[in-house]
Amino acid sequence: MKKNGILFGQIFFLLLQICLPLSIFSQSNTNKKFAAGPVLSPRIANYAIDVKLDTEKHLLNGSEVLTWRNTSRYDIPDLRFHLYYNAWLNDKSSFLSRLNSYYRLAGYGKNDWAYCKVKSIKIKGTRGWRDADLTQSMKYIQPDDMNSDDKTVMEVQLPRLIRPGESIEIEIEWQSKVPRTFARTGTIDEYYFLGQWFPKIGVLQDDGLWNCHQFIGTEFFSDYGVYDVKMTVPKDWIVGATGEEVDRTQNDSGTVMHHYYQADVHDFAWTTSPHFRVFTDRFEETGLPATRLRLLLMPDHLDKKERYFQATKTTLKYYGTWFGPYPYGHLTIIDPAYQSRTGGMEYPTLFTGGTRWLSPKATLSPEGVTVHECGHQFWYGIVGNNEFENAWLDEGFNTYSQSRAMEVAYPPRTLDRRYLDGFLPVLFPGIHEVYRSQGAERFDGFESGLKLDRMSRDSWQQAPGAYRINAYNKPALMLQTLENYLGWDLMQKIMSTYFERWKFKHPRPEDFFRVVNEISSLDMSWFFEQTYNSSNVFDYAVGSVRSQPVRATLGYVEEDGLLQFEEPSEGAAGDTNQAEVVPPQFKSTIIVRRWGEAIFPVEIKMTFANGDTLLERWDGSDRWARFDYVRPEKLVKVEVDPRGVLVLDINRTNNTWSAKPQARIAAYKWTGKWMIWLQSMLQFFTFFS
Repeated sequence: MKKNGILFGQIFFLLLQICLPLSIFSQSNTNKKFAAGPVLSPRIANYAIDVKLDTEKHLLNGSEVLTWRNTSRYDIPDLRFHLYYNAWLNDKSSFLSRLNSYYRLAGYGKNDWAYCKVKSIKIKGTRGWRDADLTQSMKYIQPDDMNSDDKTVMEVQLPRLIRPGESIEIEIEWQSKVPRTFARTGTIDEYYFLGQWFPKIGVLQDDGLWNCHQFIGTEFFSDYGVYDVKMTVPKDWIVGATGEEVDRTQNDSGTVMHHYYQADVHDFAWTTSPHFRVFTDRFEETGLPATRLRLLLMPDHLDKKERYFQATKTTLKYYGTWFGPYPYGHLTIIDPAYQSRTGGMEYPTLFTGGTRWLSPKATLSPEGVTVHECGHQFWYGIVGNNEFENAWLDEGFNTYSQSRAMEVAYPPRTLDRRYLDGFLPVLFPGIHEVYRSQGAERFDGFESGLKLDRMSRDSWQQAPGAYRINAYNKPALMLQTLENYLGWDLMQKIMSTYFERWKFKHPRPEDFFRVVNEISSLDMSWFFEQTYNSSNVFDYAVGSVRSQPVRATLGYVEEDGLLQFEEPSEGAAGDTNQAEVVPPQFKSTIIVRRWGEAIFPVEIKMTFANGDTLLERWDGSDRWARFDYVRPEKLVKVEVDPRGVLVLDINRTNNTWSAKPQARIAAYKWTGKWMIWLQSMLQFFTFFS
């Protein structure tokens, strides 16, 4: 009987896991007509929010009903919430105390600070629960750094345990003060961009533990669900938000309530301003679902309208074809206000771009940031990794994908520099910055940034200076190296399989590694052990090269069992001791070296004077290798990794030896020196202007 009971319990839990996502939100206060359509995600955390914006005091007064389900196999005694705006409560918060020197908080005025204050939190008497007021049980906790001044995580104790598969409805009354735009959220000059603006529940892991980090400047992590949000703003103010508008109500108070709805997303952001200009377009591509596009554009950037739309379509086309289709049917593009610090940010079905008044097409601005942030709809929005801990699974994936899309769709970006506080762009025709990264040379040197920390350390705990490298640069180079090693066809299958298998879920790095090994039919653990679990760097080089004529023997040789002394006859050039053998032969000796600690198999290409080439393969495991040849032709060039497979190599200038001087390298060095001189001169004149 005990075994039967356990089996029944497991079956019951499985049925709850399958059935509850289909019904959990339709039973809440949300209008049921919006809940139609296929269920794409588990719908664990679902919100019905009503918020009013006070533009005079920069306040958000809101109420929300959270319907949440325990998807673990454990009884849970409490709930934990993010209160992100408390990061701006004072300069003792964990976030601001770390960034004080960077953001000059001394310049913050009284009205620039912010908070998120929960006025009350209650259990609604539904789903087997009784009405209960939890307000007195609220407390701030600091699970990451024990900083008692930090109030970005709130815990509430439940009156009883919430069982596996069970749901609960929580009603919260709250007020948020909006900060001056900072870290890509806030308000400036009648422009609001509101991200992480409401009390948001953390993620309960499968092991029954809460994943609810304090806010320290990294990005976010939350469960998928349904968002039904009503936002009241002054009339004539334009609103853009996650989802689509389903209703609009004019109020007697001179305000308008905008009602937005979106299912199967893990966050909700919105923006409002009277200055936006609204434009619409449509993405259509054979084999992919159509998508309605809405662009909210600032008046000083009206000439960038088509460039924003085209870059968005480029992303939906290539990401959708390579990895998997964008499923929501609509997408909102935000052109952020000048000096708002809210550009380049992604949220489900909405992202911010960024450009300047003077931005020639050759600079690829706003194209670059648009492709990147739109790309986050796939790597972050649909495949929802934990950005606190594994930021590279979205930022690195997306940087790699962006580079490939930009390479296919656009010419190389012309190098530009900006002066006069960023107002004046200066282009350098003929000098390009290639989006598809050509390697890790920028991290060359004994103090290479690639050595700062390993990628496998949680993102929020990375060493100073290592976060951006290990979230963006190194994983993009790692993925590009993997593509070069396996080939694009196999890499595309890996990426699309990973996308399909983990969409609307929370993958971890090991899940991607398993897909790579499965699809490639190779054990790539050696590669990930060095790139993910290590901070060692790759550096292969040509050590030394000799290619000299083979001379006749001088000394004793054995002929017919007897030793005979031979002395070369006089050569045509008059060298009586070192005359050449006829026909001439050349002996070539090549030493290649591994200067870095990390190991990768490389090719060595030898080119001879008549144009013939030889290709050797070296496993790269030893510190050096030697290759010897005797041929009628002289060796004129040696290349290590000639196809540039290992883009993680930090110094490719030592990868090639040539019998002829390489004037191009010298030219590049002088060009760089000239550009530095020009930049200094322009800055000098700017100082006196």
